[in-house]
Amino acid sequence: MKARITTKQLVQIALIAAIYAALTAVFMSVSFTALQLRVSEVMVFLAYFNPISVIGLTLGCFIANLLMSPTPLLDCIFGTLATLLSVGAIHLTSRVFKGSKVGMVVASIWPVVFNAVIIGTMLCVAGIVPMEEGSRVATMIATMGSVGFGEMIVVMVMGIPLTYVVMTRYKKVMNYLV
Repeated sequence: MKARITTKQLVQIALIAAIYAALTAVFMSVSFTALQLRVSEVMVFLAYFNPISVIGLTLGCFIANLLMSPTPLLDCIFGTLATLLSVGAIHLTSRVFKGSKVGMVVASIWPVVFNAVIIGTMLCVAGIVPMEEGSRVATMIATMGSVGFGEMIVVMVMGIPLTYVVMTRYKKVMNYLV
């Protein structure tokens, strides 16, 4: 049996991808640093409410990395992988927690962990963050911490409250996206 994507779902995917890429472009000056304050990551909670948004978020990340990253090949592979794993885990968490608010807090951990490990490692191994002999492990841990901290600011500090506001005040928007 084939799963079909409806026209509405296709529009949702395109809209989510476009907004993600546009937000990354607007905040480009902080989106590709070692701190990784990618404001577009506040959108990851869409995966908590709608599994189809996993595709839109992953596609939006790929497009942003392809068009704006100083290292497009690496970011298209590893950055997109980190986003896919993050939003996939967020969606699975929503199924375990049945869409509860507590589950959102638990789900917010995934992007922090996946981005810290994958992007932090990529930045060090690719030589984007210089590592001196004898301090490679410390540099890699510090870089992972920096990326994770930036992701924590965007997803946990900004994303959770913003999602609660949108859920309560803009139900029509949420109903369209979910």
